Amino acid sequence: MPKLRGEAFWRETLRSAHYVVAPMVDQSELAWRLLSRRHGAQLCYTPMLHAQVFLRDANYRRENLYGEACPEDRPLIVQFCANDPEVFVQAALLAQDYCDAIDLNLGCPQMIAKRGHYGAFLQEEWDLLQRMILLANEKLSVPITCKIRVFPEIDKTVKYAQMLEKAGCQLLTVHGRTKEQKGPLAGVASWEHIQAVRKAVGIPVFANGNIQCLSDVEECIRKTGVHGVMSAEGNLHNPALFEGRNPLVWEMAEEYLEIVQKYPCPLSYVRAHLFKLWHHTLQVYQQLREELAKVKTLEGIVDVNRELKLRCQEEIANQKEGEKPKEGLPFFHWICQPYIRPGPKERCKENGASGTEKGVRGKRALEEEEDGNSELLSKNKQKKKLRNPNKSFDPSLKPKYAKCDQCGNPKGNKCVFNMCRGCCKKRAFKETADCPGHGLLFKTKYEKSLSWQSSQRVIHNPEISRRGDIDVGETAVLKEAGDS
Repeated sequence: MPKLRGEAFWRETLRSAHYVVAPMVDQSELAWRLLSRRHGAQLCYTPMLHAQVFLRDANYRRENLYGEACPEDRPLIVQFCANDPEVFVQAALLAQDYCDAIDLNLGCPQMIAKRGHYGAFLQEEWDLLQRMILLANEKLSVPITCKIRVFPEIDKTVKYAQMLEKAGCQLLTVHGRTKEQKGPLAGVASWEHIQAVRKAVGIPVFANGNIQCLSDVEECIRKTGVHGVMSAEGNLHNPALFEGRNPLVWEMAEEYLEIVQKYPCPLSYVRAHLFKLWHHTLQVYQQLREELAKVKTLEGIVDVNRELKLRCQEEIANQKEGEKPKEGLPFFHWICQPYIRPGPKERCKENGASGTEKGVRGKRALEEEEDGNSELLSKNKQKKKLRNPNKSFDPSLKPKYAKCDQCGNPKGNKCVFNMCRGCCKKRAFKETADCPGHGLLFKTKYEKSLSWQSSQRVIHNPEISRRGDIDVGETAVLKEAGDS
C-alpha cells in the first residue's frame, strides 16, 4: 500500500488532528502523552531523540520507543535530531514500525543543538536538508515531516518552507520565533510568518507559539488558516488545555502519577512535570519546593504531591469571601494556568539590578558566559565556588594543555605518539605498538600470545612429548625444524 501524502496523510492517518502536543526533550514521554490524550490532545510527538544514539544503543531505543506497546498512544510522530542523511534514515528505519510519521527537528534553538550542529542551527544548510529529506522520503514507509523556526524575513521563511516541501516533507510545523528568541528573550511568536507559509505551501501546516489556552488555539487557526496547533509550555502547565478547562493542579498531578505507576519513566521526568504543574504553588510553599527537588523515589514524590494538596485544601478552607488571586494570576495558584515567562527587564527586577542577587540568573546569561561574553557565573559554578572559595573560572588562568597531533584534544602527557587516548589507541592497535603512558600494551600482549602458541605446539608435538629432558634451546631447534 503506497504511503499517504500531504492532506490525505493528515486527514486519514493523523485523523484530522487539530490539537497537538509538541515534542519536548524528556517531557513528552509516554505517561505524559497518555495524560494529554485523555484531556483533548489528538496527536502527540515523542521527545526529541538523537538519531546517532538511537542507531547505536539498543537500551536507548527500548527506553524511548520500544517499551510497552500502548494502542492508546496513536497517532504518534517520532522526532529525531540529526545532521547526516544516512544516520537519520537508518535511525528512522528502526523507528518507523512504531509510529505514523518521522519528524526532523529543525527548530531546537538551545546551546546543546548549537554544539551538536542540529535543530535550528541547520536552517542555513539547505543542500544538506534537501538530501536528508529526499533520502528519507525515498527509503521510509511512513511520511517525513519537519518542525522549523522562522527567519526574521518572511520571504526567506516562505522559500525555506517551499524547499522542504519540494524535497518531500509531507507536513510542516512552524514555530513563529527565530532561533535567537528563547528563554527570557522569547518574546511573541509571529503568526504573520506562519500565515505566509500556510498560504505558500500545499502541505498541511501546524502552528506553534503563543498558545496558553483553548481560545488562543481557536484564534490562531482563524488568523493563520493552519490545520492544527501545537502546544509545549502551555500543555506542561495545563494538560487539559485542549479541553478548555483549568482543573485543580492536584487532579492532574494525581492522574499523571497513576499513569507513571503503569508506564514508568525516569524520576527526573516526573519531578520536572510536577515542578511545572505546581509552579505557582511552589512559589508560596518554598520548603516543599526544596523537598520535591531532593526526593529520590516515586513514593517520595507522591508524598510531596499529597502534602501540597493538603496545604492548598487548608488554604481554600480558610479563604475569605471575595478574596482574589495574588501576584496578578488569573486564577488561584492551585488551579492549572499558564506561566508567563518574564522578559529580560522583569528578570533583572526579580533578581536585583545586576541580575545576580541571591544567586539567580537567566539561561541567556549562562549562554553568553559560555560564549565568553559575560563574567556572570552559572548556578553550578556558584556552588563550586562555595565549596572552594579560591577556585577561579577565568579562562586565562586555566593551564594550557598540549594538543593531540591527530584531533586537537588534550594529549596524554606520557603518550609515546603525542596523542589523546582515543587516537593513541587506534594507532597503537594499527601498528601493534605499546604506549605505557595510556596503559595500551598491544605489542606486549601480541608477543605473549605468540609465546603461548609456541608452547602449545611443543606440548602437542608427539616427538617432543616423549623426551622429558629436552631443554629450552632444543625446543627452539625442534620448533624451527617443524616449521620448515
